[in-house]
Amino acid sequence: MSESMKSMALKPPGRIVIEADVAHSPLVETLRRNLPHAGVSVVDRVQEKAVHDPDVLEVVRFRGRFLKSCPGTRQYNCCGYRILHFGLQCSLDCTYCILQAYLNQPNLRLFGNTDDLFEELAAEIDTHPGQLYRIGTGEFTDSLLLDPWTGFSRPTVRFFASRANAVLELKTKTDYIGNLRDLDHRGHTIVAWSLNAESVRWREETKSATLRQRFDAARTCAELGYALAFHFDPMLEFPRWKEEYGETLARLFDAVDPARVVWISLGAFRFMPELKSSIRSRHPDSRITCGEFIPGLDGKMRYFRDIRVEMYSFMVDRIRAFDPELCTYLCMEGNDIWRDAFGFTPAERGGLGAMLDRAVLQRMKVGATF
Repeated sequence: MSESMKSMALKPPGRIVIEADVAHSPLVETLRRNLPHAGVSVVDRVQEKAVHDPDVLEVVRFRGRFLKSCPGTRQYNCCGYRILHFGLQCSLDCTYCILQAYLNQPNLRLFGNTDDLFEELAAEIDTHPGQLYRIGTGEFTDSLLLDPWTGFSRPTVRFFASRANAVLELKTKTDYIGNLRDLDHRGHTIVAWSLNAESVRWREETKSATLRQRFDAARTCAELGYALAFHFDPMLEFPRWKEEYGETLARLFDAVDPARVVWISLGAFRFMPELKSSIRSRHPDSRITCGEFIPGLDGKMRYFRDIRVEMYSFMVDRIRAFDPELCTYLCMEGNDIWRDAFGFTPAERGGLGAMLDRAVLQRMKVGATF
């Protein structure tokens, strides 16, 4: 068991169901080695199921595109992020998780044809050497949730270390950083944590690492030379939200030097209407859908405008007090919210994508040659 596993020990998969096409892939070989007591079944095709089995990990051949654009909407400012699609679902079971309504298959699933993944990734990045790619793996699953057993971070970090025009962001709520310790990442990997208020963590993120564990992991990654990022998304409104979010920021910058942080994103809780029934069914004690919400331009339910502006303005002011140059941005918000919270719109700074590209150049020194 790795050092990081001692503090946050989720139950490892007890059964692995593998499609025959990927039964001898490097990923499957690693899983067999790291999970010697798991039952293994090889099948022609993993069948889609409606019922979740928390003990099962599925490994399939993925037949789509591995590199995808962030699923933003044209009504709001999008950062131009790219998603490296390596698996589906998450067993952290946070109450607000959009995957409850977004995905139609319930079990943890990995894509075993990783050679195809890296081949596609290389073809895209190497064909456009003058373009900076910001790519992350934490959209449809947690980037490091299964990493103690898959070791997938290792070839991925090495791949990005060899590309002058790309950076990788690993987003997690775990402290599973053991595989990152001895890698020559060459400054091309950002390790990022989702953060929240302390009471939100213990009410709504019960299976995730504690804030202290996340801060300790972030400090270690900074000592290993990695760039860092943090995402306050979703922010929840509750009576003491200012005190608690302010305390989280204070603890964050007590743990790490702001100069190591490439960016911080902010996003207020929003959800597709169909997610409400799922939350009430799966998490009957959660009250997160009982706030003051209104439909947004993308069809998602959002806090009233004044609530969001107050939350963002508070966070922006606090972050600027620690580091006025730190790139802070809003996830999927319009120009009116940006102007009220920041005093400018992304278009006035060249666009949100350009803002993040500049942060990569200034804080990571990547992208200076083009």
